[in-house]
Amino acid sequence: MEQPDQKKTQKVVDLSDAGPSATRTKGGTGGQKSGSGMDRRIERKKTPFTRRNLSIAAFVLLCALAFYFLYSSSGRSYRIDGSRVAVAEVVRGNFEDFIPVRSRVIPARTVFLDSIEGGRVEKIFVEDGARVEQEQPLVELSNTALQLDVISREAEVTEQLNNLRTIELSLEQNRLEHKRNLVEIDYQITRLTRQLDRRQELVKKGNVSQAEYENTQDELEYYQKRRQVTLESQASDERLQKQQMKQLTASTEQLEKNLVIARKNLENLLVRAPVAGKLTALNAEIGQSVARGERLGQIDDPEHFKLNTQIDEFYLGRVDIGQRALIEVGGREYSLTIQKVYPRVRNGQFEVDMIFAGDRPQNIRRGQTIQTKLYLGDTDKAVVIPNGSFYSDTGGAWIFVVNPAGDVAVRRDVRLGRRNTRVIEVLDGLEPGEKVITSPYTNFLEMDRLDLDGSTEN
Repeated sequence: MEQPDQKKTQKVVDLSDAGPSATRTKGGTGGQKSGSGMDRRIERKKTPFTRRNLSIAAFVLLCALAFYFLYSSSGRSYRIDGSRVAVAEVVRGNFEDFIPVRSRVIPARTVFLDSIEGGRVEKIFVEDGARVEQEQPLVELSNTALQLDVISREAEVTEQLNNLRTIELSLEQNRLEHKRNLVEIDYQITRLTRQLDRRQELVKKGNVSQAEYENTQDELEYYQKRRQVTLESQASDERLQKQQMKQLTASTEQLEKNLVIARKNLENLLVRAPVAGKLTALNAEIGQSVARGERLGQIDDPEHFKLNTQIDEFYLGRVDIGQRALIEVGGREYSLTIQKVYPRVRNGQFEVDMIFAGDRPQNIRRGQTIQTKLYLGDTDKAVVIPNGSFYSDTGGAWIFVVNPAGDVAVRRDVRLGRRNTRVIEVLDGLEPGEKVITSPYTNFLEMDRLDLDGSTEN
């Protein structure tokens, strides 16, 4: 029988994997450890990370980040029915650089009717819209103040003419008076000269006193001097009279011209047609008071028209005289050219006038509006996409590009250029053959990716 202390289980340690340095425990035979010996735990060494392990870990991290940004709950991905979006292909084709504008038909030539003199409307001879001939009476006005002014001017002219005639008569009387004086003086000089010659002989004989002879001599000298003064006075008066007559004549002529103008103004109370044409916008009623310079209507050329167009100020630097435009009326195209550009911008728009370059449509009317294609440049080859509602949402800065399978559309930055009503020019970011979404982006402006379910509309 075994002793109680020998009933303890003997532990045997396999040292085959411990290496040569491992030692067996003392006691026991046949590979058994001694019951009194201490067991020692042998730990396995840890294997360190390698570069390959680090690369794998970095790749997994990047994939996790990409998955987070694309499929996280932040709303960057959006699922939509593919049949609700319009998909178009990027192609290389012709780009026509034009803009659509609305043009209004107006007469090529318009003459305005303005009242030269104000007054009260007394008579209207024609109706609005009637065709009139040149110098045909249209409206008659009355103006009491103007009539009184003409009468006053006529009185001034008459008075001035009377003054002129009075001065002319006075001048003629002065001239005749000088002439009479000269005749009288010449007579006295002749008489005294003869008397002096006779008395000179009588003085020698003693029949006439020396005093009488000297008196006759003095009287002759007096008339001779008086004649000289009279001649000078006559010359001076004649010179002054001529100047006065010249001034009075000029003043009278000016008064007569003023009277002619006043009478013409009086005649202007009868408004006549300055040219032949169609009377439009006649604004006159019997008894109406019309101010000077107020517009009564206009006369349009009924045979020739032009188009007036309002264009957005964005195109002000690209529009110039001579550029081409097209309109379609009755299934036929008509060519026009820009005749005049009004640089003034009003309410974000400026105006241009266009005239027909050749034939013009016969069935257009004043005030009619026509859709017009205004060409800003020549037709060029370019990469284009159809013009769609997406442009107003993105401003042409980005677009959703559909993958070849047609089930995913990814947001991509692009650079777009010119555009017309049909296509938009692509400058960068897209290649021919790719497909893009051109329908509105209103519901997914903040998305980076669209998952398209079902078929898409091409």
